[in-house]
Amino acid sequence: MPHFPINHPARPIYRVLSGLIGLYILAFGVWGTASTWGEPLFSRDGSWALGLRTNLAFSLASVIFGAVLIVGASRRGNLGHYMNLTAGVVFLATSILMMSFLQTRANFLNFSMSTVVVSMLFGLILLGTGFYDKVGPSEHAEAERERRYHPVAEIHRRR
Repeated sequence: MPHFPINHPARPIYRVLSGLIGLYILAFGVWGTASTWGEPLFSRDGSWALGLRTNLAFSLASVIFGAVLIVGASRRGNLGHYMNLTAGVVFLATSILMMSFLQTRANFLNFSMSTVVVSMLFGLILLGTGFYDKVGPSEHAEAERERRYHPVAEIHRRR
């Protein structure tokens, strides 16, 4: 089973960070939808929104994805934890996939290299926030601290 820190002290900062990313993605999607409205869904023209190339399909997906990230960041339980982990993997996988399609007709989301870089950056940040924003009972957090500072573990740290 993977080890995720429980009740990390910087958890509120991570939630704010994922919320800001969700807010940027939502704003990008709304701006992109407004600027590409009336064009074909998978258009490959030169439409840009907030520094990233887009089309109507990518903008609509960004509106939905941004709203989902904001909802996940606003929840107090582990929903945000799982949503950030999932979103991080989705962003990384999508950016790698779309990078391989950049100069082909398969670039149906109209990505550019700047979009790939921003998607990778957002994926890494969301994955990192997902690692450290798990919520649990204080007993589990205390058991984790005891396991981390166990005398046997202390001996191995001194070497």
